[in-house]
Amino acid sequence: NGAILLAALLTALPVRSAAQGPSLQDVLSRVAQYVADFHSRLSGIVAEERYHQEVKSTPGFGGRSTVPVLLPRKDLASDLLLIRPFSADRYIEFRDVFEVNGVPVRDRDERLMTLFVSPDAAKVDRIAAIIEESARHNIGNIPRNINTPMLTLFFLQENSQWRFRFKRAQGSQPALGGASAPNRDTAVFRATTEMWIIEFKEQHRPTIVKTNDGRNFPAAGRFWVNPATGAILMSELVMNSAEVNAVINVSYQSEPLLGFMVPVEMRERYRAGSDRVEGVATYGRFRQFQVKTGELIGKPPGAVE
Repeated sequence: NGAILLAALLTALPVRSAAQGPSLQDVLSRVAQYVADFHSRLSGIVAEERYHQEVKSTPGFGGRSTVPVLLPRKDLASDLLLIRPFSADRYIEFRDVFEVNGVPVRDRDERLMTLFVSPDAAKVDRIAAIIEESARHNIGNIPRNINTPMLTLFFLQENSQWRFRFKRAQGSQPALGGASAPNRDTAVFRATTEMWIIEFKEQHRPTIVKTNDGRNFPAAGRFWVNPATGAILMSELVMNSAEVNAVINVSYQSEPLLGFMVPVEMRERYRAGSDRVEGVATYGRFRQFQVKTGELIGKPPGAVE
């Protein structure tokens, strides 16, 4: 009887079969490990970013303007670098602009070199300065510094996931915005049905991102992930406040020379009142940043030829 009772109890327990697939927590654990590996592998890799921004509308009297306005556009060429400042708990992205509307603005390796060789260049107290520098060339009347492709990966780190509520969602493709980009379509933002879509919503305060006046600015959105490996194929960040609405989509694809997934395109749109700003950034020419040093040894005083 004891053996029969034991067997009955065992059959009553819920069993997750292989056909059911992994649990959401299983996938989130794999994603956290994937992000940790991704950051480690991409740190020190420099990508070339081509970034087109457009202002789509400007305010006039009563929200309308009777005077034709030439809406600004800007094309940036930058080096994008992922770094972890000394004693910081996360990686940050540094956009180093070397060309604006086709005009060179600096020696493209100068500041990247400083970040690597200066002992004080990457201390944690310079994080804010680095982030603001990355946003210096933004156009429009909507201040922003969240327009970097890998920002949302911070939300998936093991020590950050507790701040969010995650939920598996039904399949759909991201709703894309973004400025006009020559020879680009939305193909890079299509995922197969085997991918999981995981919704996220920031629950805890204070929030990771703040408004310019220091108020909480909670993040929400979706990730498209491979449930077997934790690899991230696409991300969608949605941020809303009383003043501004922001949506940023990023697509990742395999980079043959590096052997792992990297961001290939970012599309963004912001709306604040009658102001609207859109942008498209593409990424390529991934390369290892190497610091080369040399020493010139002169002849000692008094030496003869």
